[in-house]
Amino acid sequence: MSTTPPPQAPLTVVPHPDSGPGGSDDGALAWLRALGPRGRRAFAGAFGGYALDSYDYFTLPLSMVALAAYFGLDSGQTGLFTTVTLVVSAVGGALAGVLADRIGRVKALLLTVLTYAVFTVACGFAPNYGTLLVFRALQGLGFGGEWAVGAILVAEYASAKHRGRTLGAIQSSWAVGWALAAIVYTVVFSVADDALAWRIMFWTGALPALLVLWVRRSVHDAPESVAAREQSTRKGSFRAIFARGTAGAPGLLRTTVFAGLLSTGVQGGYYTLATWVPTYLKDERGLSVVGTGGYLTFLISGAFIGYLTGGYLTDRLGRRRNIWLFALLSAVCVLAYANIPAGADTLLLVLGFPLGFCMSAIFSGFGSYLAELYPTAVRGTGQGFTYNTGRAVGAVFPTTVGFLADSWGVGGALVFGAIGYGIAAAALLGLPETRGKELA
Repeated sequence: MSTTPPPQAPLTVVPHPDSGPGGSDDGALAWLRALGPRGRRAFAGAFGGYALDSYDYFTLPLSMVALAAYFGLDSGQTGLFTTVTLVVSAVGGALAGVLADRIGRVKALLLTVLTYAVFTVACGFAPNYGTLLVFRALQGLGFGGEWAVGAILVAEYASAKHRGRTLGAIQSSWAVGWALAAIVYTVVFSVADDALAWRIMFWTGALPALLVLWVRRSVHDAPESVAAREQSTRKGSFRAIFARGTAGAPGLLRTTVFAGLLSTGVQGGYYTLATWVPTYLKDERGLSVVGTGGYLTFLISGAFIGYLTGGYLTDRLGRRRNIWLFALLSAVCVLAYANIPAGADTLLLVLGFPLGFCMSAIFSGFGSYLAELYPTAVRGTGQGFTYNTGRAVGAVFPTTVGFLADSWGVGGALVFGAIGYGIAAAALLGLPETRGKELA
């Protein structure tokens, strides 16, 4: 007997009573006006949650050199921090997706933010490597779930016409959190000894607790999605996203397999760079703390603009074409960045911008694309599972770079990240185009 969920009638997105005028025009901020007041509050909550998720994540890569010196770690051990975080985030993301389908998007969002905030702070109190590894793994439970839950919350408010730009703007908050972490890193490591500075970085991870208070009071699930979930008898079902299809009812197994592969490739490439570029700049290029911050400014600025541009292009070109384009450009940029000759620091600075731009623009379509691939009743489960499974499997890439760094050098090992983008491009061959699709 087929385990495929019964087909649901298309969910027509009806403008909220408080959506206000101007939601249908094509101005630069039409996507934001189209959300309406409730949708904009949901956008603010998801934007802030993902920005602080990013901030808490980057406390580790930016502190990696100090941590390695403090605990006497080699490159493989430091790379394991990232792998453990991303592997456990797969569990957290999958669980958060199920919770989003069963208890609602906002409640699940609150749980993920509290989890990553508490355990980021705990990392600052770790007395040894093993304890820090455990706390970082537990931080991954919340880190893994926040994006998927927040993206779905906003996707269900956004119109099909503007969904790519809206979710691209949510993705841009990752660069905002990254920039905030780089600023705090520059200040903290300039005024405090390295042995204390890395702890202070983790303690500042308490910031998300302030966001939780506001979200709890001000943000609500989209009414249409609540109604659709309540009508379903299969909400939050892992079995449903792995169901094989029949002649009369296509299943979700193929979608889940290829969406997971797509996520693996993109995130394998991205986290290779996010984890090792700060170490590459400081150890192999000989930059100071302030110098590293300056170079990261170009990288992060490119990332922010890339998220916004990619969001626009995913609506114009389509989900698949946007990802194909930036998979190719990201691979080229990685190879170029890792092979800049010694002494060409100006070129290193300038190339940071297109590198950040391309490796971020590819993410802009993820929120809308994954949301459109799954029906409402299992949207959280499908998006949470595929995105975070990609994180877990993609986590092999940073660890591989860590072990290769001793013989190849960090710069040489970074080229391994380009392989991830090739995997992402190949995965698109098994997925449909969904631009313009109404959520159902």
